[in-house]
Amino acid sequence: MSALARGALLFLVSGALGLAGGFALGIFAYPYLFLADIVAEEKVENPAARKLLARGEFIHANPSDPIHYGKGKVTVYDGVLHLEPDFEVGPGPKFHVYLVPELNVLPSTNVARTMFVDLGRLKAFKGSQNYPVPAGVELARFGSVVIWCEQFGVLISPAALKH
Repeated sequence: MSALARGALLFLVSGALGLAGGFALGIFAYPYLFLADIVAEEKVENPAARKLLARGEFIHANPSDPIHYGKGKVTVYDGVLHLEPDFEVGPGPKFHVYLVPELNVLPSTNVARTMFVDLGRLKAFKGSQNYPVPAGVELARFGSVVIWCEQFGVLISPAALKH
């Protein structure tokens, strides 16, 4: 192989690796750069007329991990789960809101193997948000609400529910 061919091959391989690395970095950096400042402001329609089923507060499950944290309150009414205005989690990709049967969810808990109910993708990293609870879900069977990163299978923040 000539020096020119080796140089061209090296250039192409380096370009492909650079493109792949840049794409991967973009996937990780996107939520931090473009979505972290979005604050949701959803309200619960007529909360006084709704039946209050449970309340909880999100905690920082692993204080030694500065990236995966959460705080704020959650209220569950008949038919809707409401993240309160003080809700906040550290930004990241593909976060979902789950109802989980366990009362004490730890970073070591294999949430993906529990009989969780996925209420949907997190709409914002800060602020009040509503998630419909599907008909037929018996809330009394669920001890926690968790914010879960589906992309990496990581617990972001749990909130034990007080029924």
